[in-house]
Amino acid sequence: MGDNSKLRVLDVGQCDLDHGNIKRMLKEKFDVSVDRARDNAQVDHLLDFHDYDLILVNRIFDSDGSSGQDLIARLKSGDNPTEAPVMLVSNYEDAQATAQESGAVKGFGKANLEAPETNELLGFFLNDA
Repeated sequence: MGDNSKLRVLDVGQCDLDHGNIKRMLKEKFDVSVDRARDNAQVDHLLDFHDYDLILVNRIFDSDGSSGQDLIARLKSGDNPTEAPVMLVSNYEDAQATAQESGAVKGFGKANLEAPETNELLGFFLNDA
């Protein structure tokens, strides 16, 4: 599924418009492939088959209203936590703080998608070493 030499990003829970904007921005600025999961079941399925360099999680899933915070807590704890950095996509600072307490790295909001700070945050994980 795509070029195996590229870094791989999983985008979780976004609506079609936001996923399109995030995917476009990521592909313009970084050499990445972007997979999409609409819900927890798709996340689990994709994680069975792929290793990700970064997982982006929406605060509230567009498809079913699930909590991105719950997914982050599940991904970063338990018997088999993911090694991939997980980042919350939310404009709310309190939500970002909660996500970081659960093991996420500092994330960004959709309102700041094109901001230099967002590029810098993402670049820490997605620029080739």
